[in-house]
Amino acid sequence: MKQAIVIGAGPAGLTAAYELVNRSADWQVTVLEAQDAVGGISKTVCVDGNRMDLGGHRFFSKDPQVVELWKRLLAPQGAPSLDDALLGRPSRLTQGGPDPSAQDEVLLTRRRVSRIYYKRNFFDYPISMSWKTLRRMGFFTTMRAGCSYLAACLHKRRENSLEDFYINRFGRVLYRMFFEGYTEKLWGRHPRDISADWGAQRVKGLSIRAVLRDIWDKWTGRKNRHVETSLIEEFYYPKYGPGQMWETMAEQIRLKGGQIRSGCPVVGVVPEGEGARILFTEQGQTRTVWADAVFSSMPLCDLARALGDALPPSARDVAVALPYRDVVTVGLLVDRLALKNDTDIPTLGDVVPDCWIYVQDTGVKLGRIQIFNNWSPYLVKDPLKTVWLGLEFFCREGDDFWNMPQQQCVDQAVRELVSMGVLAQDAAVLDAHRERVSKAYPAYFDSYGRIDQLISQLNAFPFLYCIGRNGQHRYNNMDHSMVTAMRAVQLLLTGEKDRTVLWNVNVEQEYHETASDQAGGR
Repeated sequence: MKQAIVIGAGPAGLTAAYELVNRSADWQVTVLEAQDAVGGISKTVCVDGNRMDLGGHRFFSKDPQVVELWKRLLAPQGAPSLDDALLGRPSRLTQGGPDPSAQDEVLLTRRRVSRIYYKRNFFDYPISMSWKTLRRMGFFTTMRAGCSYLAACLHKRRENSLEDFYINRFGRVLYRMFFEGYTEKLWGRHPRDISADWGAQRVKGLSIRAVLRDIWDKWTGRKNRHVETSLIEEFYYPKYGPGQMWETMAEQIRLKGGQIRSGCPVVGVVPEGEGARILFTEQGQTRTVWADAVFSSMPLCDLARALGDALPPSARDVAVALPYRDVVTVGLLVDRLALKNDTDIPTLGDVVPDCWIYVQDTGVKLGRIQIFNNWSPYLVKDPLKTVWLGLEFFCREGDDFWNMPQQQCVDQAVRELVSMGVLAQDAAVLDAHRERVSKAYPAYFDSYGRIDQLISQLNAFPFLYCIGRNGQHRYNNMDHSMVTAMRAVQLLLTGEKDRTVLWNVNVEQEYHETASDQAGGR
């Protein structure tokens, strides 16, 4: 029997293993995962009865194959409106608490609510042409923004950078208000120093024009309209967080005879003929296993080090210099927020309905706030009496913030929330937890401009299939990562050598995340 080794048990790695064990009896599949849990950055972390989602993972896709897999794993038979919600077609919106009549439902319908925090005001995102938005912007700022947008329409900039990309679609005024500071906070680089490829991949169809078209379609009641992902109003979400999906998938892989070995980081990939020897560590011991095929979702820099001299020095230099952005997420359990629900969206305990709040204010380090109560009330031990927050800070692994003691990190998070008016001075902090995620976001600068040199060399290994976000150094959505795995398995089973279709995932797709979802709307 042939041996397939899958490196990494995140969405891409698990999907590759799941597809292969279900489509062929000729392959023995082994997944090697460096961490102790499956799911990668899509795992769910349990903290004293509360659950953390490391980034907020919306279950939404326009790929029917991905939707069918989600349904097969988690959705009960006959779940209402499941296809509509997952495929992005409008249906009934919800944002309430536990529903006794839906105790058996595993995928919950959630309303997508996001706002931007800017100069102590909250703005809807995507930007709406509502009186509330205009009032908070002010008459003169609104006029300046409109004129700036018209100027951008008339005089398009050559898109040499992400800054050019944003200005062409939003105008300079809105760019400076809602994108410039947040983007620099996220990436640690000014948008003028980031490739426009990032915007082309992640923002794509979103612009003021797309927002206005979406508003017009709603006013006119137009049906079956094309909807940009950034404007999608609802999504599905596993009852107990995204980890529930990957834990279920891992269980199914094992039932089909596949193996998943946790705590087993891969340290070597040694090509031999059409296959390779895989070296990994387990309980302090270095072990070796043969692979006729390798599905790698490990970061390209780590894969290059594992391949060693098998990779030409020029390609290896590109890989080891690829940049990443790392994330520290602080889970904070509080008795209440200072924010009031001034919307018409009902929520459990009258908490503000936001899933995410993006912190555009450059006066604080905090980049994004998740309100877990609104992702799923089942993530919170007592959703009626407490609010469970996820506070995301973007940094570089090994810098001062990354190495900061946990209590000092929590104290800074609380101070910033109070300064923003999100928490009251006398709010009770009931619990706190910190998670550090390295290589969370592949970045589009430095040696990224030469990544094609690396890709061409990796494609020369007949046994190797690079999949997933870090496996391709692409800022993929979760479903895109799954699609790379599905296509890789198809290439293996058909014997197709050309890897072009694999690397084209999230290039030819018609939808992507929003500019403000750049911190990992996964």
